[in-house]
Amino acid sequence: MNDLERTTTLETAPKGTMKFPHIFVVLFTFICLAALSTYLIDAGSYERTTSEQGQTVVVPGSYALVETEKADWLTPFMAVFEGMQEGSSIIFFIFISGGAFGVLKGTGVLQSLVSSVSHALSGRDIILIPLLMLLFAVGGATFGLAEETIAFIIILAPMLRMLGYDSITAAAVPLVGAGAGFSAAFMNPFTVGVAQDIAQLPIFSGMALRACYWLVFVGASIAFVTHYAAKIKKCPERSLVYHSDRRQFGNPEPQQHDQRLSLSDKLVLSAFVGAIVIIAYGVIRHGWYIGEMSGVFLLMGIMVGVFARMGANEIAEHFVSGIKEIAMGALVVGFAYGILIVLKNGSILDTILHQLEGLLGNMPAVLTAISMFLVQLLLNFLVPSGSGQAALTMPLMVPLADLVGVTRQTAVLAFQFGDGISNIITPTSGYFMAGLAVAGVSWSKWIKWILPLAITQLLLASSMITLAHLLSWS
Repeated sequence: MNDLERTTTLETAPKGTMKFPHIFVVLFTFICLAALSTYLIDAGSYERTTSEQGQTVVVPGSYALVETEKADWLTPFMAVFEGMQEGSSIIFFIFISGGAFGVLKGTGVLQSLVSSVSHALSGRDIILIPLLMLLFAVGGATFGLAEETIAFIIILAPMLRMLGYDSITAAAVPLVGAGAGFSAAFMNPFTVGVAQDIAQLPIFSGMALRACYWLVFVGASIAFVTHYAAKIKKCPERSLVYHSDRRQFGNPEPQQHDQRLSLSDKLVLSAFVGAIVIIAYGVIRHGWYIGEMSGVFLLMGIMVGVFARMGANEIAEHFVSGIKEIAMGALVVGFAYGILIVLKNGSILDTILHQLEGLLGNMPAVLTAISMFLVQLLLNFLVPSGSGQAALTMPLMVPLADLVGVTRQTAVLAFQFGDGISNIITPTSGYFMAGLAVAGVSWSKWIKWILPLAITQLLLASSMITLAHLLSWS
């Protein structure tokens, strides 16, 4: 048993406690509902074309009904396998990063670091919450930080729990921080960049207003999470996951403040920080994605083990232990993708989009702008990819915006808020569901916790879109 494991004592589950269905049960139910919907919604499709920039976009006015096979009895079961295939890159990224962090956890350096930080801040560790969230928000706004948050949850969750916070806080710092920055992004190439390109606007134009919106939107989100974290730090029993945290991770014992970082600990932490810096540089400067990140994390895990004087077999054992801890979080991705595969194979996504497009055309301009936002919010449940949703919807929303008198910048703003806010709500968002599973938070508890923030974000986004329309923002 390592030092980190010695800081907890397990609490047994109370008898007769009503449990929310397992996340696999929830997601498989959604898969079955998606299969059923192929009998309730007509199959249809828009024609696609390739733009000058090489993007596949829909052709406005080209919707037509199509013949396709309905889901059969085997479809929901095959969807899980096909979902695993579709999400394989993310799944294996989670496995590799989880294994690498398992080696880091096995060194025992985390407890020493937490003790040092707690002692240095002398009870002011709450400042870590807004600072970390601000960093994640910048990542979301500039290079579309999303799937990458999983790795940070793996490492931050045990550290924040040792500092006296709960699993919701551990999940919220990366997810809400990056999500808020992503939603109100001012230069995210995967949402703002793609949408503006399709709308034939200068890339990253309108940045001044977007930056102002980003400050307000991110500030409100950080304030919400920080207030909650401070409340739980003061009174842990008020946490929605108080009992589940203790069943899963045990009861934290008071931290010892006399633990100092040894030379070996400092080398281990240097390897970790170096890996984060290298990944950040690679993502921003060279467009790295999951493959390169996985390679760096694997190298980090080996270096950490060497610096901690572990043998090769010991490193491998801790790597496997790390994979075991996050296995459910990785497999959740496959179930989430399974929902989308059933909807896509049933050819009903375009039908839903066509019906929503028809509803928007008969509204006043200001209501159309808000309705565009709400439609994008709904469609993100079906198409949780930012660039994919832009390619699907913006060719339809741009001419509609021109027709009713909504500026194209406002249409892009409606898209990015609609795409971003629900990323950390919808169960079809693979990285989000994986992040919750890794942190040990059930989807039902998360929804109950985030509902006030989600309503606040919806109101803020609606107000910002309305203001942009009134200003004729172009």
